[in-house]
Amino acid sequence: MTDPFKQIFQAIASDPENRAFTQKGIKPLYYAGPNARILLIAQAPGQKAQEQGMFWNDRSGVRLRDWLGLSWDQFYHSSKVAIMPMDFYFPGNGPHGDLPPRPDFAAKWHPQLLKLMPDIQLTILIGAYACRSYLHLAKSTPITQVVKNYQQYLPQFFPIIHPSPRNRVWMSRNPWFSATVLPDLKSQVQAIMQDRPE
Repeated sequence: MTDPFKQIFQAIASDPENRAFTQKGIKPLYYAGPNARILLIAQAPGQKAQEQGMFWNDRSGVRLRDWLGLSWDQFYHSSKVAIMPMDFYFPGNGPHGDLPPRPDFAAKWHPQLLKLMPDIQLTILIGAYACRSYLHLAKSTPITQVVKNYQQYLPQFFPIIHPSPRNRVWMSRNPWFSATVLPDLKSQVQAIMQDRPE
């Protein structure tokens, strides 16, 4: 019997919209599996992640794992953490950093993968693109407002800012994030990873 996860992977790689990547030997980058309990959705793989074939293997990843209270092994090898960015390929460089993910990519592939992961208990939305897409927000909605009001999106979604070192200034201006949001995030993640009720 064919693995449905492999079927979707092959369909993504063979999609004409991704032909330019496939012709260069670039594979779609995401983590999904039947045992996933926590889903992380961020923008798109960076160039380094795409070259390594590995998400969050940088300073942002160290910070993110600290925020979640997860070890390297739990994050990458527990099979309980799935990662589906808004695009599974590095979109390229723009004048102010990475280009945004292709607007229709997530709508095409995320639902197919989500059907195969029925036990997701918490979806962590990282950054503006993921938050605005999954929470159906206007582009003008400030991400700070969304994160500060994170409780209204629970229990399904937990919006946070990107753990990039570039957000240090934002964190210093918004001390409530470290004082209130992160402890709650870590508590919820730990409860799910340990399969115990909150």
